[in-house]
Amino acid sequence: MKTILITGFEPFGSETINPSWEAIKPLQGNQIADVNIEIQQLSCIFDTSLEQFYAAIDNYQPEVVISVGLAGGRTNISIERVAININDARIADNAGKQPIDTPVIAGGPAAYFSSLPIKAIVNELKTAGIPAYVSQTAGTFVCNHVMYGLLHYLSHKYPTVRGGFIHVPYLPQQAAEHIKMPSMSLETMTIALKTAIEIAWKNKSDIVVTGGTTH
Repeated sequence: MKTILITGFEPFGSETINPSWEAIKPLQGNQIADVNIEIQQLSCIFDTSLEQFYAAIDNYQPEVVISVGLAGGRTNISIERVAININDARIADNAGKQPIDTPVIAGGPAAYFSSLPIKAIVNELKTAGIPAYVSQTAGTFVCNHVMYGLLHYLSHKYPTVRGGFIHVPYLPQQAAEHIKMPSMSLETMTIALKTAIEIAWKNKSDIVVTGGTTH
């Protein structure tokens, strides 16, 4: 059976939970058409996360790969457009490493673009009443590190496999520990991610028709 691989992260920093992992757990073993969803948790550690990711890709041989991470402070589901070849960590990762101005992949291109239908996903989520937008930055912490590493790996080893990254906001219980931070329910996040998976599987190109306009 064909497979879609979805990854989330372990908690990091001062957080005791990571919604990127909690939101995808209910999707394990779900099927979309004739495609099975497999999930994998990644460490919030530079380099180690990519080693885990590559092993999971090699193991599952997926058709589509979507990584999910937390972007505390964002209000919407954020579909990332681009990952850049830089690590510039504002805090240490879970192994105490804090790389500053180092490349994700030495000698790699400056950036990779998502190969998911990012605007089609946003369009479908907004139609369903779920706040979503195309983000132009995945940051410079482990999320960007993983997105860049994923797309680099796919381009070199699995060029027909499509991949990308989605950020989710805080959960309400996390936002309650911060001042004036937005949040989203776990149920809404899970619905949003399942919808994104469905659209990513159905749409190999990113042509969205709205109001008679194609873009």
